[in-house]
Amino acid sequence: MPLILLIVLLPLVIIALMPLILIQRYRIGSSRRLARPWIATLGVVSMTLSAIFFLVSAAIANIWIPEALSYSAMGLGVGVLLGGLGLVLTRWESLPQSLHYTANRWLILMVTLVVSARVLFGLYRSILFAEGSLTATSAISAFGIPQSLAAGAIVIGYYFAYSLGLRWRIRVWQRRLLRRL
Repeated sequence: MPLILLIVLLPLVIIALMPLILIQRYRIGSSRRLARPWIATLGVVSMTLSAIFFLVSAAIANIWIPEALSYSAMGLGVGVLLGGLGLVLTRWESLPQSLHYTANRWLILMVTLVVSARVLFGLYRSILFAEGSLTATSAISAFGIPQSLAAGAIVIGYYFAYSLGLRWRIRVWQRRLLRRL
């Protein structure tokens, strides 16, 4: 019985803590950080794998949900563009012994708000479905699953491009440092 109660209550606790989770995500994403090569490399590898698995999943979902793959690919492209813009707008601090960076607060806020809006929209549509305002056949289109996939792809694309650019920037900084020695 306690296991069943835990399974039922865990999603409700996560939903209740979502505002705190999103605020913390924004604070961490926009804070000044030390550019570490291994963390940047880990980011590139993990975001590459995430993008691959995400697109494969979207291709499979495209069998049942029309336009799932196209929305996902478009979202990934928009995310990559935003990640490139984020790199341009990032504040870099090159010191003799370290490289620090601070991501642009407005872009981090925008990416966080995209995710928040899709979560709230899904919650709203779930309530309508539970009330019986939506039929089962219209539920897939009413929930906006392709658009939700696009929102997720924006996040993946943003962090993929940002971590790739961060890794490149660290390499450039390391080469300059070696030339000085």
